[in-house]
Amino acid sequence: MTAIPIMPIPGHVDPVPVPREVTPRADGRVDLIGLPRPRIAELFAEAGLDAKAAKLRAKQVFHWLYHRGVTDFDAMTDIAKTMRPWLAERFVIGRPEIVAAQVSSDGTRKWLLQTADGHDFEMVFIPDADRGTLCVSSQVGCTLNCRFCHTGTMRLVRNLTPGEIVGQVMLARDALGEWPKGSMAGLEEDEDERTYTSDGRLLTNIVMMGMGEPLYNFDNVRDALKLVMDGDGLALSKRRITLSTSGVVPMMERCGEEIGVNLAVSLHAVTKDVRDEIVPINRKFGLDQLLQACSDYPGASNARRITFEYVMLKDKNDSDDDARELVRLIRQYKLPAKVNLIPFNPWPGAPYECSTPERIKRFAEIVFEAGISAPVRTPRGRDIDAACGQLKTAAHKMSRAELDRLADEKQAALG
Repeated sequence: MTAIPIMPIPGHVDPVPVPREVTPRADGRVDLIGLPRPRIAELFAEAGLDAKAAKLRAKQVFHWLYHRGVTDFDAMTDIAKTMRPWLAERFVIGRPEIVAAQVSSDGTRKWLLQTADGHDFEMVFIPDADRGTLCVSSQVGCTLNCRFCHTGTMRLVRNLTPGEIVGQVMLARDALGEWPKGSMAGLEEDEDERTYTSDGRLLTNIVMMGMGEPLYNFDNVRDALKLVMDGDGLALSKRRITLSTSGVVPMMERCGEEIGVNLAVSLHAVTKDVRDEIVPINRKFGLDQLLQACSDYPGASNARRITFEYVMLKDKNDSDDDARELVRLIRQYKLPAKVNLIPFNPWPGAPYECSTPERIKRFAEIVFEAGISAPVRTPRGRDIDAACGQLKTAAHKMSRAELDRLADEKQAALG
């Protein structure tokens, strides 16, 4: 039996080796979603096209995949009809499978998704008056064990591939009808593609804040976000993308240099003892290391501030002294920063309670009076466990009746 390559997963105790390989497709076809244009051209050449034809077909296919959002080679009307079956025999246009979709009373949508090899993960769409934010997952499960986070109680199964990451954005566009015309109906082959812009879209922003730690899956997250930012791809500005890390200090500089998106840091505490408890990665990379990495983050400025996420836990990290220490640290490291105060979202068995509204208000006032923006994030999607820190797949615990009900909700969400 061939040995499966393994990778050490940093945790708060000892590294745990886990399988890292993705199970190949049973039909042997290659999924094109998640691949850059040069790699698609290479695959076409390996399959028998000459170099010139491979490059041309790759350009055409890339456009149809990411600009038009098609899921069938037959819809690629500028590719010869005889060529389309050749493509379909060798390649596939993948999307994560939707197991269930739920809609919150506040309009938040949550999807339970499944990879081609049978692993579950989640994504969330949060609509607002002036924007629509998609919360994207980077791993199946998580290894960080942050004590306030429900996702942290899951074991890490594997990293998501670039295709599975960018596929979440494409699924959201499918559901929101945000490809050109919303469908391929009536599409003219000679229509000027310059007429297609992202103006007026519901999905305007992406946050890498779903399941998993993005910087422990750096290469795949980088490659996926490059497709999202590609002007010939999904064409979303890097200024509209935020990556959240719990503090993987060695990867933060590379994130700024190689991806260049906005940075959010799950801070949640201002003393070593408390952060060691609730964000155990602090035992590997302490507050001083983390804040210095923030100070050094490429591209950070007053125009592109670093966001510090701070979950409000009753009698744990919410005192006036904590607020003053937060201000002191931001000033000490001369950080262009804002603070998002997040009321704790409860889940069964959670060891903490949410701070009182009065305590949260006072904490925010202290930070704001020091000249630092400190908005309190309004909890969204709590009734469907879609709020910050609540994501945890539970399909294996659902009865058949529950899955049938969620399937009906999925159809309603898509409709």
